Order: sequence, then structure tokens, then C-alpha cells
Amino acid sequence: MNDTTVRNVIEAALLAAGRPVSAAELRELFDEFERPAAEAIDAALAELAAGYEGRGVALREVASGWRIEVRAELAQPVSRLWQERPAKYSRALLETLALIAYRQPITRGEIEDIRGVAVNPNIIRTVIERGWVRVIGHREVPGRPELLATTREFLDYFGLKTLDDLPTLAQLKDIETLGVQLEFDAGTSAPEASEVQEPPAADSPSAAAGD
Repeated sequence: MNDTTVRNVIEAALLAAGRPVSAAELRELFDEFERPAAEAIDAALAELAAGYEGRGVALREVASGWRIEVRAELAQPVSRLWQERPAKYSRALLETLALIAYRQPITRGEIEDIRGVAVNPNIIRTVIERGWVRVIGHREVPGRPELLATTREFLDYFGLKTLDDLPTLAQLKDIETLGVQLEFDAGTSAPEASEVQEPPAADSPSAAAGD
């Protein structure tokens, strides 16, 4: 099988999958007796990534594998394909998610100690239902509170390969920058109204600041 065919199969699969696909999964797409070596899959991915340079989409590796995605700088105009503007998560949810990401494993009580306020149960429920956070055990203290940690889905959603790719706390000057991409996908259920903020009107100062 020639290199062009391998590259085309991989590109088609990534476009059709609608999710990240690992290099091992991509290799399994080919018949057993024509299956390219792992090195050939890696080379095809590298060629595809280079071919997307300067275009509207990019090939990117995240925690679960490879995916073709819209470039971040083009997300706003592309989002106009959907008539309804998605709700955005509240600052409280973003702060809670950031603490879990940077301090994991962490308990709800520890989050409350750091933030200085009680954590709304809907926040924990929302991040767990979204698949970004899971319970990985219990702290061996009275009451044995649950230990919370982020998931592979969290990494995929934010375009990260590993937790090492998170911005440093020094770089994360404003907690709201963590939620730039935190918008509901079509077809997902919305959280409680108290946990989301309606986007500001297009002509408001806050809307201009977010552009």
C-alpha cells in the first residue's frame, strides 16, 4: 500500500470519527496483510499535520489520540453555524475545575478551604456528568471524603495531551481564561441555571473584551 493511500485513509477516518483516534486504532483500520508499520502511521500523521499548516483546520494530538479541529482563532466565526449561542459556565465552576486540575487529587472540603466559600453540589455534579472529573478514592480522614481528579476527557476537551501541558499558575492570570472553550456542544444537556452565565450582549463592554 502506497503512502498516499495510507495518508488518505487516516485523514478520512479522523474526519469521520468525530473524536480523537489513537495511532494504534488508525493502524487497525487496514487489512492485516496490508497493514502499514507503526512508523508509517506516524509519518502519515506528520505529513497531514504539515499539510494543514496555514489552513483553517489543524491536526492535533490530545490525550486520547489525534483529531482534526478548527483552529482556535477561527472558532468565533465558525460558531455562527449554530443559531443558539451556548451558555458559558460560571466563574465558580471554572475556579473549582481549575483547583481540581492543579491540586488533584483534592476533596470538596479542600476546595472550599481554598476558595473560602461552600461548593454548590451542582458544580461537582456538572463536571462529573461532563466526564471531566471523577472520584478516584477517599481521603483517609474522618468522614473519608471523596478524592476528585480530572479525566482523559478533560484533557481532550481542552486540547491537552497531558497535565504537563496545562498553563502554569503564573500564566493563568485570569481564571476565566481557562473557560474560553468551555461551551456546550450541540445535543448536550445544560447544567442548572445557577451554574451558567448568559453570554453578554454583543455590544456590551464585557462582550468586546472577550473577542
